[in-house]
Amino acid sequence: MAEFKIYTKGGDRGETSLIGGDRVPKDHIRIEAYGTLDELNSFIGMLRDQPEAASVRSELIRIQQQVFTAESRLAMGPGSNSDSLPGLPETEVEFLEQQIDRMNEKLPPLTRFLLPGGHNVVSLAHIARTVCRRGERQIISLSRENPVEEVILKYVNRLSDYFFVLSRYLALETNAGETPWIPEEH
Repeated sequence: MAEFKIYTKGGDRGETSLIGGDRVPKDHIRIEAYGTLDELNSFIGMLRDQPEAASVRSELIRIQQQVFTAESRLAMGPGSNSDSLPGLPETEVEFLEQQIDRMNEKLPPLTRFLLPGGHNVVSLAHIARTVCRRGERQIISLSRENPVEEVILKYVNRLSDYFFVLSRYLALETNAGETPWIPEEH
């Protein structure tokens, strides 16, 4: 078996290859979009590794698998054969909705905006939420130039909602409480 090298030296001039062989600048919106999902996946891994996240560890692994699938779909150059990669099924959007509903059943009604924080695991869920939202914005920008599968947009949108509800759920599980935003009156 041939050895797999981490470095190819192909990016030394500021370009990278997409799946399918097309080369684009490393700051291309497509690279920004799937790179942000890669960053999100790393934060999900950190969140998953927290002892306080044990109750959601298996669903976080499932989510990481789907985020990686979305990354790979976004890394395909225009005209690439998508048959060689797994797809992101609509049932994964439904899975997120089910988990959101499950957690929401245990939470008090939301009456104010919340400040992130209270516990490390809660803060990590909020970081995942904000990175996810950034990825969503970049995917939308990419979709203005190139077609993006609708299921990817739906999944990433629902995923940021999932992380918001997860932050509240983990605050409840850790007894961290929630800090409401109280705007100062001027």
